[in-house]
Amino acid sequence: MSLDRRILIADDDLEVRLGTAELLGPLGLKIVLAESGSEAVQIIRGGGLDLALLDYRMPSPNGLEIIEMMNAELMGIPAILCSADAAGEVGTLARQAGAFAVLTKPVLPARLKSEVVRALELPPTMGLSGLA
Repeated sequence: MSLDRRILIADDDLEVRLGTAELLGPLGLKIVLAESGSEAVQIIRGGGLDLALLDYRMPSPNGLEIIEMMNAELMGIPAILCSADAAGEVGTLARQAGAFAVLTKPVLPARLKSEVVRALELPPTMGLSGLA
């Protein structure tokens, strides 16, 4: 099954990018990977994305700065920020900047799937298959 939904996974950690892509792959999404903030911005500005999944700490700009840029440019793309600091100031700032969701690293697979399904407005049952 393939959905006509394209998401960006931006994280400077290769294992996190690939692991997240593997986790979300069964949802049938088209996945684009970026290893830096600048690469993520280039992909976002290229258009055609339905969701941006962003690491907070990655080479400039960071995930929060990307969310701020997306909102300033009125892109209308939901963004999920992942950070070990999500429970603190980073999470608060991300929500104020318009993040769809803020997840604490290490992210629980079920929670990540659930938020992706919610952000893309997919049927809730889609996130139930293959939970690790």
